[in-house]
Amino acid sequence: MQQRLRVPLLVSMLSASLALAGCGDAEQAQGPGAQQQQQMTVGVVTIAPQNVDLTTTLPGRASAYRVAEVRPQVNGILQRQLFQEGAMVEAGQQLYQIDAAMYEATLASAEAELKRAQATLKASKARFERSQGLVADKAISQQDYDEAEAAYLQAEAQLKVAEASITQAKLNLEYTRVKAPISGRIGRSQLTEGALLSVGQAQALTTIHQLDPIYIDIAQSSSEYLQLQQAMRSGQIVTDTNNRAAVTVKVGDNTELQGELLFNEVTVDPQTSAITLRAKVANPEQVLMPGMYVRTEIASGELQQAILAPQTGVTRDPRGRAIAMVVNQTGEVEQRYLTVQGTVGSDWIVTDGLTAGDQVIVEGLQKIQPGMPVKTEEVK
Repeated sequence: MQQRLRVPLLVSMLSASLALAGCGDAEQAQGPGAQQQQQMTVGVVTIAPQNVDLTTTLPGRASAYRVAEVRPQVNGILQRQLFQEGAMVEAGQQLYQIDAAMYEATLASAEAELKRAQATLKASKARFERSQGLVADKAISQQDYDEAEAAYLQAEAQLKVAEASITQAKLNLEYTRVKAPISGRIGRSQLTEGALLSVGQAQALTTIHQLDPIYIDIAQSSSEYLQLQQAMRSGQIVTDTNNRAAVTVKVGDNTELQGELLFNEVTVDPQTSAITLRAKVANPEQVLMPGMYVRTEIASGELQQAILAPQTGVTRDPRGRAIAMVVNQTGEVEQRYLTVQGTVGSDWIVTDGLTAGDQVIVEGLQKIQPGMPVKTEEVK
């Protein structure tokens, strides 16, 4: 009976010895050297302040550089239309012809009146000159001399009236040839031949738009505008000395037009809290038409000593806060909450949460946790 009990006891003691030996071997395998071999390597980017060119992307709408509504300056019947609708016209080019018969007759009458005034002036002048000698010799009375002088002065005035009538008649005759006031693309004609035209009529004959250059009206929120102005005053953002920011207008997929910012409105739209900026853009091919919506990029200036964090290394928590994983000085992973303001290329502009020299993790984020010791490898 005692022999039967000794066998299980020996087996139990042997099993316990083997278990203790196994634990010792496992502890030796998990020593400090093994822990260093299992330490994870992550890719990092070291933060270095740098000056960057800032651009602001805003929506805009195109408007014509100049717009001219063509209206008649004399009354008459429209005889001919001398342009092709939708074509380019030059300033001074004749667009319409108004019946000029009445104005030609008026000019002929004014010319005849001018000749009569010239003849009257000639006779009055001769009489006045003779009167000057006769009054000196007491051959005529002072009254006769005064009447001769008055007749001469009246004849001079009549001549000036006749000359003015000639000028007006020529102008009216010239106005029967309706011309383009500006160069640009002309629209459709609102009236056809045979229509009765009158001075001051509400309906324009046609409209001309100058499209090269062209204006772009850009809407920017007043809060963003104030932040930009404050950054400029503090010296954080440096602008060009002429204060004319460059503007790039993107049309379609591959077309870009260059221009400059002219000015901004002095009032804020109370409905949208936006301020309007106006840019002038070269439009040689006339790809931009009035009323088109476009996307613009405005050069805001150069941001001094900016902290940039790669977008691949910045995530968001459920509350929408920007988070970056950083390797601290002890080689452990540290979670940082960031304040970001816009982007430059593939980087976030960080205003709070990172400093120069911080190592932001951009590779291996899925396998790390805050407080975990890691090895770093710089990522270009």
